[in-house]
Amino acid sequence: MRIGSAEQESTFLSQALALRRILEREGVGGPIEILTSPAASMDNANRLHAGELDFGFMAANWIGRAKRGLPPFRAAVDLRMTAPMNAGPLYFIALPDSGLRSVHDLRGRRVAIGAKTSGMAQHAACIFEALGWGASEVDRRSLDFFEGADALLRGDVDAQLQCPPPNKVMRDLTARTAVTVLSWPPQELDRVLRAWPVYRRTIMRAGTLRGLDRDSEQPAVLNVLVTHARVDDEMVCEAARSIARRAGELEQIEPLYCGLSALLEPLRAKGPAAFEVEGVPLHPGAVHGYRQAGLLT
Repeated sequence: MRIGSAEQESTFLSQALALRRILEREGVGGPIEILTSPAASMDNANRLHAGELDFGFMAANWIGRAKRGLPPFRAAVDLRMTAPMNAGPLYFIALPDSGLRSVHDLRGRRVAIGAKTSGMAQHAACIFEALGWGASEVDRRSLDFFEGADALLRGDVDAQLQCPPPNKVMRDLTARTAVTVLSWPPQELDRVLRAWPVYRRTIMRAGTLRGLDRDSEQPAVLNVLVTHARVDDEMVCEAARSIARRAGELEQIEPLYCGLSALLEPLRAKGPAAFEVEGVPLHPGAVHGYRQAGLLT
């Protein structure tokens, strides 16, 4: 079994490694190889299309583009859903003395948005588009997580778009300095959520990061495990069944899976349509797996 994740020290890689532990414990898939890539969601969709992967982690905002073959994809990818993985907050950070307090303050500032082809850069594009900010209104710097954090400390950027905690970059950064998590004016957060249904409203709790001393409402992206229509039903069935049965254990061994059990619950009320994203349905093998796990009748 081959599972696509993201770059080294990424949240997708942390989740993929925890998932491998669970699947190996369940005897699923034989030897399991975890593949990394700086392009994450985009590469995982393309490698599924090429038959180089059996599963891949993707942020939900890429799925519709991959399904329809829209740029940056060169061909339509016949994706199928396997499971939700988490709803991860996307938040902007700055140094406390930057004068930045809310997302509204980012206009005219230098912002590290992630590597050029990364999912984070795509999130930044979605967010700024929803806010009506053109290329001239935010100075977007294509820096990966490590480069962005270093640039923030040096004063080469004013803010950074960060991925869900806990992650190594944020642990290292907040060990060196306090940071400010930028708040969202309610009307501007509403604009983003209306424009992009793949995002959810979430609360980052006080104490999640050094410098976050009060609960903060943020947008969250639904991250998912996808497969391809051609992948064997039995393999997908076993993977989905194991995820459902071991959701609580995944939450214990990897904090990024916190809330996975709750994400699986809508299956009981809504059926397979609960996991359809941008018109991409559950793989038939996943339907069988969730039925065997007792989440579908």
